[in-house]
Amino acid sequence: MSAPLLFLDVDGVVLPFGAELDDIGVDLGVRLAALPGELVWATAWEHGANDEIAPRLGLPRLPVVEWQATTLAEDAVDMHFNLHWKTRQIVQWAGGRDFAWADDEVTAADREWVADNHPGRALVHHVRSLLGLTGVDFDVLGRWLRTVRDGDAEQSGEPERGGDPDDRRPAAS
Repeated sequence: MSAPLLFLDVDGVVLPFGAELDDIGVDLGVRLAALPGELVWATAWEHGANDEIAPRLGLPRLPVVEWQATTLAEDAVDMHFNLHWKTRQIVQWAGGRDFAWADDEVTAADREWVADNHPGRALVHHVRSLLGLTGVDFDVLGRWLRTVRDGDAEQSGEPERGGDPDDRRPAAS
């Protein structure tokens, strides 16, 4: 069985808002690489994430979700359901594989749509954009990915945030 996918946004997730590219580093990449999932860029940066972000993190080139133009009908449905512009295409790209998606713009509407339209297990995880990935986010993602890998995760659940408020500090970068 293949590892679950881990879709990563850049702005507000890997790169907290207000941070500079030089602020991220290999420590963050080591933490990402240690997660038990297959990392995939799901960012408006597309292949630019491999050119600009991956080397700073010490990561190899990763697969990239290449965003396709949507139809007016798809846009209308997405607007009606208040979906993030990435949601439909991430589910399509996953092709039924289990996945976690870390993004700073996802909402309960995206979680519900994924639960209703994705045949595999999925975690749609909101990251606080001013902090980017923190220790708490790594705990949530790691726990869910390990559970899925080992065969016992709830579909589309968002584990509770918890822990010490100090764990909300940005992850080492």
